[in-house]
Amino acid sequence: MSRYVFKLPDLGEGTVDAEIVAWRVKPGDVVAEDDPLVEMMTEKATVEVPAPISGRVVSVSGAPGDKVPVGSELAVFETAEAEQGIAAGTTQGIAGGTKHGAAAGTTGAAAEAAAGSAAESRAQVAHVNRGAPAGGGRVLTSPAIRRRAREAGVDLTRVEGSGPHGRILRADFESYLAGTAQGHVAGTAQGHVAGVAQGHAACAAHAPQTAEQTEEIRVIGLRRVIAERMSESARTIPHFSYVEEVDVTELERLRTHLNAKRAPGTAPLTYLPFLVLALTRTLAEHPQCNALYDSTRGVIVRHRAVHVGIATQTPDGLKVPVVRHAEQRSLDDLAREIRRVSEAARANRATRAELSGSTITVTSLGKLGGIASTPIINAPELAIIGVNRAVERPVVVGGAVAVRRMMNLSSSFDHRFVDGYDAAAMIQALKERLEHPATIFL
Repeated sequence: MSRYVFKLPDLGEGTVDAEIVAWRVKPGDVVAEDDPLVEMMTEKATVEVPAPISGRVVSVSGAPGDKVPVGSELAVFETAEAEQGIAAGTTQGIAGGTKHGAAAGTTGAAAEAAAGSAAESRAQVAHVNRGAPAGGGRVLTSPAIRRRAREAGVDLTRVEGSGPHGRILRADFESYLAGTAQGHVAGTAQGHVAGVAQGHAACAAHAPQTAEQTEEIRVIGLRRVIAERMSESARTIPHFSYVEEVDVTELERLRTHLNAKRAPGTAPLTYLPFLVLALTRTLAEHPQCNALYDSTRGVIVRHRAVHVGIATQTPDGLKVPVVRHAEQRSLDDLAREIRRVSEAARANRATRAELSGSTITVTSLGKLGGIASTPIINAPELAIIGVNRAVERPVVVGGAVAVRRMMNLSSSFDHRFVDGYDAAAMIQALKERLEHPATIFL
């Protein structure tokens, strides 16, 4: 019987520590290599760290909300005892449930990974979130799976990995061999839903029926990062907010016309790609708003490229995936990329690169947009453009009352570096393009 100490690997460029969001195992659990071990939060994204080897969990270090430096002890495993437990079919904890049936068939590979390939396992874990395949261009996976693939004559590039950055987990490989990936996903989903439903029913049956009930939620993970950044932005940046109404009647006609000509099944165009395209044209004339403030050097860095952050609500909280080089994209390309990065953020698939590097942010609540808002700047940017709800209402046009489709832009600027006149001039130029949408394409 031997012990293996697993230390927190480097989860990405510049990462010095990470916060524990949730443990997927507890002491005493028997896990197989690549089973989910712990969910960690870096400054950019949430990362699921897999078990580096098969073994029994002896101890874990830290609780949800604790920050762990890279290289610090994260968990301790006993390997020999775990191999015996898996061979005897006594897999429990996280290695149980849907993984139980596969454990007996992978004992030999797990034993080899634990006993003979610990060094390579550690190398693989170190690469788990860097996005670069370990082993000189090979796909991300464990030594045990590589060995089984060689024996079975399987090309690993044909196996779709569900781990971080496409890492092939044992379950992925087993599903590929059996050709039952769809059934595996469906069974897992049904079991999860049934378990949640039973848990809620049990809680409802035993919950004390009192008039006053409270729930304490610890602020950790992404919610903590959001709170810290919002507080820092509001505390250090003197916000100047500017609200202007825009007549988008002509823009709505163009949007409706283009959507009618789109191929069946194609996602319809929203206002957002039109707005982003108009914004890129406007920022070329107002570069002071497409800039970042480097507080450590006391320097404003203006950008020629327009990397637009798209504020996106996700189940975990607000994220800002980035559409890079928006100034070089067509309307359809912008629509596709906005949709792609937003969906990746909601599904927690966005990479560190996709969640950083924006030069200006657009935030919209869609139909919940209200009349006006005061968005908080996404530091170190100098401006954020807020989009409110578009509604039809009566307005005076040429001395007569007419029904027009109106939408407000509520934007905020860093008043240290963007004067009120410059902010207003930029929004007025943006308004001009949105009210006369043909000028967006000139």
